[in-house]
Order: sequence, then structure tokens, then C-alpha cells
Amino acid sequence: MDPLVAAIDQGTSSTRFLVFNAKTAELMSQHQVEIKQSFPKEGWVEEDPKEIMQSIYECMERTCEKLRLLNIDISNIKALGVANQRETTLVWDKETGEPLYNAIVWLDLRTQSTVESLINKSPGKNKNHLKHKTGLPISTYFSAVKLRWLLDNVEEVQQAVLSQRAMFGTVDSWIIWCLTGGNNGGVHCTDVSNASRTMLFNIHSMDWDPELCRYFDVPMEILPTVRSSSEIYGWMKSGSLAGVPISGCLGDQSAALVGQMCFREGQSKNTYGTGCFMLRNTGTKPLMSDHGLLTTVAYKLGKDEPACYALEGSVAIAGAVVRWLKDNLGIVQSSSEIEKLAAAAGTSHGCYFVPAFSGLYAPYWEPSARGIICGLTQFTNRNHLAFAALEAVCFQTREILDAMNQDSGVPLTELQVDGGMTSNRLLMQLQADILCIPVVRPTMSETTALGAAMAAGAAEGVGVWSLSPSRLPHVTSEKYEPQINPDESEFRYARWKKAVQRSMNWETNEPCCNTKDPQL
Repeated sequence: MDPLVAAIDQGTSSTRFLVFNAKTAELMSQHQVEIKQSFPKEGWVEEDPKEIMQSIYECMERTCEKLRLLNIDISNIKALGVANQRETTLVWDKETGEPLYNAIVWLDLRTQSTVESLINKSPGKNKNHLKHKTGLPISTYFSAVKLRWLLDNVEEVQQAVLSQRAMFGTVDSWIIWCLTGGNNGGVHCTDVSNASRTMLFNIHSMDWDPELCRYFDVPMEILPTVRSSSEIYGWMKSGSLAGVPISGCLGDQSAALVGQMCFREGQSKNTYGTGCFMLRNTGTKPLMSDHGLLTTVAYKLGKDEPACYALEGSVAIAGAVVRWLKDNLGIVQSSSEIEKLAAAAGTSHGCYFVPAFSGLYAPYWEPSARGIICGLTQFTNRNHLAFAALEAVCFQTREILDAMNQDSGVPLTELQVDGGMTSNRLLMQLQADILCIPVVRPTMSETTALGAAMAAGAAEGVGVWSLSPSRLPHVTSEKYEPQINPDESEFRYARWKKAVQRSMNWETNEPCCNTKDPQL
């Protein structure tokens, strides 16, 4: 039997556990569990760290049961990789192993006033004040401001820091610490791709930056150790996979870049999950964007391997808009139903939907924006709204692709895509039409988990997965060609840009004359 490698894919809306054949990259079995998000106040987004771990244990055990039913010996699982939602921020007690607050999710906006005051205090009121070190603008998106909020507002966190019991981590750190023993010898680490999303990490020196930690007033002793994305961090402590090394760790978007085999400079992918994330491999040199993109560490596949960087365009709301239509408006009963509704309309009939629920991310970085739907008439119905929601995902992708083409000077000739939403064929065709280039979707769309498995299987001391170009498995894919006239595409895109302008500067922290409205 060929060796197998497992991967945890802990995303914003669900947890998956998948097992791959290390020689063929074939997916052998998987299990998925949805994760509850809570919205305690307007703009706040939280998840329960214990529920996250529960979902991981459940997915692991259920997948192992499925493998046994297929007569596959789970002792063939030689390594485990972790891919995770990035930036989401946790603090826990290293003695009790208990979380000290819910995980504050990357989409959360509670730190908007902190971000505005940091920008106002910076020289020239520049949101890119820290970009030379971090590659990132000062934004609610990244971990440092969320951690600052926890340190300022949660007494249990303050007490734990004072008594040196506090541990900070992004979701990967929490998972690895729990799986390797938790308060009984758990390993407190993160990898370079996740560390580079905190605003506390220097992407040139590849370590935590004392100056950045002072700027955000974060005690360095609570931070995890930064490791490469592919090495043995520790071993599974319990469950069916006890003793298996945990040897791969990548933020989910980096994992998808690896899973799409984008190892050469200039190769790109776009992942459609809760949000939408386009990454372009820029090789071993960080390239700074002049057009609102992030510079991030893509991966470092081994202790002695060089780090590779990427330009990233991040869109906060993609699949989340479908969840909103389902959970908040009740327009669809299931996520798959949106394709039927949108296809029934065939057009948005001049209706444009800017889902700026968490402000606007790339290329604007405008936390004051809020969601709007414009161009409504009495003719507009839920089908048009469904179509406009799918189109919004495509227009947002077009904005980041334009920025990426301007930064790199080499326009992409086709777009490699992956993620849950890519099973929506109408969306894929719309995307090709709006970009005016072909869209290529791998038949096996679980590329995020595949990337984490590849990093784990290739680690020194495991060595069951070869990443040499000649040994990479051949991936089958389908291609969507643009089918509309480019002029029509440009007209629709121009209308979208107009709608985006109207969503801006909606929610600001300036004092307001109307004190009766509790929202203001």
C-alpha cells in the first residue's frame, strides 16, 4: 500500500479532515463539519475554540472509520498537515488549557476605532506606515489589533499575562498545541505563512519584530515559536492517529498555492471560500505592491529552504454572501440553490451588490465601507439578487487581478481557481466572462488540504512525498472560456466600480449630531 498523508483544513465556516495517497495525490477519504459563527454585536465575529477542536477530533475519527470500511489500514498514515483560517486570534491559559475568550475571527470589525486612531497617529496619517516590515496595511483584518483588544478588554487575558500563563496563537498554533498534548507538553509554534499575517512579524528577518511588538504593546513571551511550513513540530498525543508526526503547517491560502503546485515565480491561484484570495508567487524576494495588494510569506518548505513570498489580493466576502442570503434573508435554503436562482434570471438586470459587510479589503482597505445593493427597480426579484451576488464575487476578483497585473507588469493569461464555490459552474463561467481570460478549475478542488498534506509528507524525517517538479502528480482540470463581448464586460465592470464608490465612508467613528440612534 502506498503511504498516506492526512490534512486538517480548518476554515472559517467548516472543518475538514482529508487523507491523500502520497504517491498519486488521490483523495482517499474525508469528513466535514460546519462551524458555528457568533455575532455578539454588530460587526463582531467570533468562534468557540473548543468547538473548533471538537470538530477536528470528530472529523478525524469519522474519516478513520470510513477508511476502515474501505479496508485501508490507517497505520499507513505517515504524517499530518494543518491548513487553517488565517489571522483569527486566540489567547489561552497554558496551565488549564482553557481558552480565555472566544476566537476573534479575521472578518471581525470591533477594532475599527483602534485602527483609525493608529492610522491618525502615524506620520502623514498613512495606513501603510508598517508595510516596509510587515508587507501589510494597518487594518482590522490582521491579528495584532485583535490581540490588543483582548489585552485591553478581557480581564482573564490581563490576569493570565501578569501571571505568565497566557499563550497567544492563530488557529494553527491552537490546533498544534492541543493535538501535541495541550497543557501536558503541547508544542506552542506557528509557521512563517501564518506569522506573516499578525503584523508582529518582520517578513525580511523572518522573526517576531521587537519594535512591532512595542508598537502594539504586545508582550513577546506570549508569542509562539516561528518554524518552517514543513518540518516535524511534534506528534499526535491521542486518538486513532496517536504517534503520527504533525509535520506541515500553512495558512489556508498558502496551502492552496502549494496544492495548486504554484512553485514557480509568476504562478497564481484564486481561492473562493468564505472570502476570496488571489496569490501570485513572487519567488524568494518580497515584492511591495503599489496597488493595494499585500506582501506575504507564501511558504518555507523546510528548515534550510528559502522562504518564498507572494503578492495577495484579499476579498473579505465571497462564499459568505451566499451564507448571508441563506441565513439572514432566507432567499435560498442551501448554498447550491443559488446557482439555480441565478441561472433562472440569466442577468442581474442592472442590480449591483457590493457585499462590504466587513468594510472593503483589497485593493481599497476601507473599513468605513458597508454593504449596498443598488439599481433596484420593481422588476428586481430574488433571482436577480442571487445573480448580482455571484457577479459581486467575480467583480471583486477582477479588481484584485487588475491590481496584480499592474504590480507585476505581466498580465495573467488564465486564472487557476479552487475552493468550495468553484463547484458552481455558472460562477466559473461568469468569472471567465468578467475577466476576459480562461478560468481553470482542477477536478479535485480540495487544493488547500492537498497543500498541507504535501508540506507534511515532504518534511525531513517523513519523506513520503516528493516536491521535485518531475515527480509532481498530473492534475486533471476543466477550463471555462470567456463567452461574452469584452465591451459588455467592461460596461458591467464600470457600473460595479460606481457602486463600490457609493459603499464607501458609510460607517465612520466621527461624532454625529443625531444622538438618538444607538448605532451612531
